[in-house]
Amino acid sequence: MALNRRLEGKVAIVTGASNGMGAAEAKLLASEGARVVACDIQSAPGEEVVSEILAEGGEAEYVHCDVTSEKEWESVVEGTVSRYGALHVLVNNAGISSTSVEDNLSTESWEDIMNINATGVFLGTKTTAEVMKEQGSGSIVNISSIMGFVGGEYGHPAYHASKGAVRIFSKAMAVKYGPYGVRVNTVHPGFMPPMTSSNHPTSGSRARYVEQTPLRRTGEVIEVAYGVLFLASDEASFVTGTELVIDGGYIAQ
Repeated sequence: MALNRRLEGKVAIVTGASNGMGAAEAKLLASEGARVVACDIQSAPGEEVVSEILAEGGEAEYVHCDVTSEKEWESVVEGTVSRYGALHVLVNNAGISSTSVEDNLSTESWEDIMNINATGVFLGTKTTAEVMKEQGSGSIVNISSIMGFVGGEYGHPAYHASKGAVRIFSKAMAVKYGPYGVRVNTVHPGFMPPMTSSNHPTSGSRARYVEQTPLRRTGEVIEVAYGVLFLASDEASFVTGTELVIDGGYIAQ
């Protein structure tokens, strides 16, 4: 339930919005007054997220978007601006991972992960930033990971590389577009369901992570969504080119 309507009148695109963190972000931004364009390649769950937003009195629509396609990005951004007259927020949330030992160093696996996690963020950021530049303001929030800072036993090597690329790319874009009033920041979640459950299916691996986390628990997707909300809002008007780590203290050690 919204308390302050912190995004009243703003238009936001959220990718990977059909489930998990993306769904939580889309719902929270809508509850805070944003008109949300929920993007994904999974239409049925994406439409369900939009239905839930509408049922709560929010405003949203589902739009199919393969984030690896520049043409689809251009279509989504152009359609959003045409319908709403502006674009204030982009949340590049879509991403994939893998922990399969068999494909850890396969070229195909590397390309799949990098295309979605890194190239998808690049395409969304550059397409959206140009629109925001013309209007003189905007906030882009790119979802990276704590694995964009460090290596480790968790995650595919390409996942670490892709999330590190998102972190540094976002800094470069923050410098490039800052003079035009466009802010670009990254959010770095730690382990949390549902992704934690799929990537680390054994209770033993999850227990080891919890034991290594100072707060002694996994996170919740809503905790990431609140971080995204802050960076998207005018409360973060002097925040750009930085990282917001939401990991229970995992990489503080």
